[in-house]
Amino acid sequence: MTAPRRRRPVRRAPNPSREQLATQVARFARNTEPGMRVLDAGAGRSPYRHLFDHAHYEAADFAQLSTKYAPLDYVCDLTDIPVEDGRFDRILFNQVLEHLPDPAAAVQELHRVLRPGGRLMCSAPLFYAEHQVPYDFFRYTRFGLRRLFEDAGFEVVRLVWLEGYLATSSYQLDVMSRALPTDPRQVRAAVGRKRALYLTPLLWLTARLAGAVAPSLARADGRWKYTKAGMPKNYLLVVRRPAAPPAGQET
Repeated sequence: MTAPRRRRPVRRAPNPSREQLATQVARFARNTEPGMRVLDAGAGRSPYRHLFDHAHYEAADFAQLSTKYAPLDYVCDLTDIPVEDGRFDRILFNQVLEHLPDPAAAVQELHRVLRPGGRLMCSAPLFYAEHQVPYDFFRYTRFGLRRLFEDAGFEVVRLVWLEGYLATSSYQLDVMSRALPTDPRQVRAAVGRKRALYLTPLLWLTARLAGAVAPSLARADGRWKYTKAGMPKNYLLVVRRPAAPPAGQET
C-alpha cells in the first residue's frame, strides 16, 4: 500500500499591502484634527480605531460576513447610513468598494454624509483573488476609481499605487506556490503519462521556487516601491468634498 503523499508546507509571504495601508491610514489620522468626526465605512474589526483616539470615531458595517465584528455604531447598508447630511469630517473606506453591489450609490451616500471640505480615504483592489464570497463583485482601475468618485461630486486629491509591483509579484508567486497542481496522479490524469513525466517535476519546481522567492519580494517592497512597470494589487485614493461657497455666492 502506497503511503499518502505529504502535502508541501504552506509558507505565506508577508503582506506588504497591509503594512502600506496601515502607514497611509496613520498619515490620514495625523491630518485629522482633534475632535473631528470620523466614519469608518465598512469597518469590520475596526483595525484602525486606535489611530483616531484624538477624534470622534464611528464605525458602520452591514455585519453579514462573520460574527467577529468590532462594536458598530451603525449596522446598515452603506447606501443608506442613518445620519444627517455632512455629519463627518473624515471617512475611511478601505478594502470595501469591491464588496458593494451598487458602488456608485454607496459613494453618493458617502458624499452626502461628508461635510463640505471633508476628506475621504479609499483603497480598492485591482489584482486580487475572490474573497469574502459571495460578496465580491468588482476590481478597480485608476480610471474607474476616478470616474466613480468624480461622478459623485468629489475632487480627487491623490490617486496612487498602494504598493509596488514587487508586492504584486510576491502575491502571485505566493498563490502559485499553493495552487499549482503537483500531485503526479492529477497531472497524469490531465495530460497523460508521457507528458506528466516532465510536467510534474516542472510544476513541483515552479511551486517550490515561487514559495521561496515570494517572501523576499514582499519584504523588498517595503524598501523599494517599484511603480515603473507592472501593476499594483491595490490603488489608494484620497478625495475631497468641495467646500460650500460663501452664503449668497453662486458656484
